Amino acid sequence: MNHTPYVFETYQQLLHLSQNMLRLANEGEWDALIAVEVDYVSAVEKLAAATQHNPLSERALQQIRPVLRHLIDNEAEVKRLLQERQEELSRLIAGSTQQKNVLHTYGKLSGNVLMHHDHN
Repeated sequence: MNHTPYVFETYQQLLHLSQNMLRLANEGEWDALIAVEVDYVSAVEKLAAATQHNPLSERALQQIRPVLRHLIDNEAEVKRLLQERQEELSRLIAGSTQQKNVLHTYGKLSGNVLMHHDHN
């Protein structure tokens, strides 16, 4: 059985999903990105299963190579954007923690009334 058309179709599906993931990452649509990533991983698993016992011919691999390059480039860019988002969230958490500490300290001090005492 020739599974090459199925493999090509699956690679095209992966490319479409990959481009969609990159678009969502650029737009900051993180929840939607995760939903699409689930479909992407599922397609990768199907592809792995399809080619596990029937490797592609050298000719088929040559045809798929540009799609693979595009997939790798998209994945690298999505990873970069996710890293930026992680750093942003870390800064927000650190700022929130610092603000909480300041408010906690201020709350402790607000009960103490500082008065100037004359020592005559």
